[in-house]
Amino acid sequence: MSTKFDKIGDKLRRRAREPRETTPRLVAIRGAARWNAAMTRALATVLLFLFAALASAAHAEIVGRASVIDGDTIEIHGQRIRLFGIDAPESAQLCLAEDRRWRCGQQAALALDERITGRPVACREKDRDRYGRIVAVCRAGDEDLNAWLVAKGWALAYRRYSTDYVDEEAAAGAARKGI
Repeated sequence: MSTKFDKIGDKLRRRAREPRETTPRLVAIRGAARWNAAMTRALATVLLFLFAALASAAHAEIVGRASVIDGDTIEIHGQRIRLFGIDAPESAQLCLAEDRRWRCGQQAALALDERITGRPVACREKDRDRYGRIVAVCRAGDEDLNAWLVAKGWALAYRRYSTDYVDEEAAAGAARKGI
């Protein structure tokens, strides 16, 4: 006596032995699968090149009209940029000279603003700080603004990160300039 499962098993075995015909529908599905695979590879290649371009652009130059935030931070096109290798007083910071307090932070920011007024500033990214800000060497024309601030005594060489401006700091100290 054959059971229902035997009949199903016989039917499946017969189907397995029968030659399969390639129908236009199957050919179309196989063609679509190949096309999808090719498009996936092409998209992956484009994305790879895009990420490579973005990575190289990460150290690109930012150029534009700068707004001074404080003595060692400017903003160009909405991006905050911290000046590399220097440390200037914060805008509200006071300094003590000859038993007199003075607004050295404000003076440093004003000096930088006066120096760049009307000139485009170009900044070359060197790093990112812990707040995600760009850390860069910035120029107005041929002048290194980071070096200028230290040479005029408005900032110190930030030795923890760089020794690039140590000579400018020594010269400003010898001339008793700024802070």
